[in-house]
Amino acid sequence: MGRRPSDALARRWDGRPARLEVWYATLSDPGSGLGCWIHHEHVAPVAGAPFAHGWTAVFRPGTDPVLERFGPGPVRTGGPDGALSAAGGAVLDPPRLHGAAGRCRWDLRWEETGPEGGTPPTLFTFPAWAWDRDVLPAAQVVPAPSTPFAGSIRVDDEEIALSPGARGGVSHIYGHGNAQRWGWLHADLGAGDVLEIVSAVSRRPGMRRLPPLAFVQLRLGGRDWPRDPLAAAPLFHTELGLPSWRVRGTVGRWRLRVEVTIPSADAVRVGYVDPDGAGATCTNSERADADIVLERRRAVWEVAARWSLRAGAHAEIGTRP
Repeated sequence: MGRRPSDALARRWDGRPARLEVWYATLSDPGSGLGCWIHHEHVAPVAGAPFAHGWTAVFRPGTDPVLERFGPGPVRTGGPDGALSAAGGAVLDPPRLHGAAGRCRWDLRWEETGPEGGTPPTLFTFPAWAWDRDVLPAAQVVPAPSTPFAGSIRVDDEEIALSPGARGGVSHIYGHGNAQRWGWLHADLGAGDVLEIVSAVSRRPGMRRLPPLAFVQLRLGGRDWPRDPLAAAPLFHTELGLPSWRVRGTVGRWRLRVEVTIPSADAVRVGYVDPDGAGATCTNSERADADIVLERRRAVWEVAARWSLRAGAHAEIGTRP
């Protein structure tokens, strides 16, 4: 039985220093071509008071993306009315996101049911036991992997009401900070199917020179592959870079090939700060391209499924500084 979204979204931070907790939502609206990213973050520094902050980024076809930050402010226990996070007028109160920052205002709500009713289980990009026990430097889960969104987003004087086809994902990260380098992909494949990839290089001493380790979860027809994303991670090869990056690997009788392109004209660059004060830079687009091929080996390799997302994939590359 899958983990309930509310459990996977619950706050993890217990007051210890040197911790980072993130909740973020990304969505695509095929009616308007809009993509959106709303990122709430709690930082507990190595030394000093914890703080809440974040940003929203809106990507519209034919115009430059808009990035606005909110906060920082104190981390409020429970937030207003039990909200998970609130800073600078931006509130995450599942299943609602609302607030204002600079040129942007938003009031969004995601549905907690799947295409055929019921609540889709949480997608564990990292193994559930690793998430529960905090054994890795950081881990990510996706409590709402593929869900309809409703509401509106305003940039300056333009208000965009989401169409009935708007969909996205809601994710949760907890750990000691960001990776040394990383790539991330969220690809909605339709009918509740989704591909999530986090490929990263750890910041731990002695591990920074290693190649990226790819954690892959492909959900098709309600089944998740590979069965153990940590055991399968060494079987994938990643080439990180801009504007394009790639992941490929073979697990058992299945082979996956993914190529992601982050168009510079449809991307934002965001500065991150880890609990220890180190900086990182993320290049993100919610209107990225992704070509995905899944093959199965019989007598020879045969294409089992192929997807081509244009301006509909959610992706980023993280670098230092």
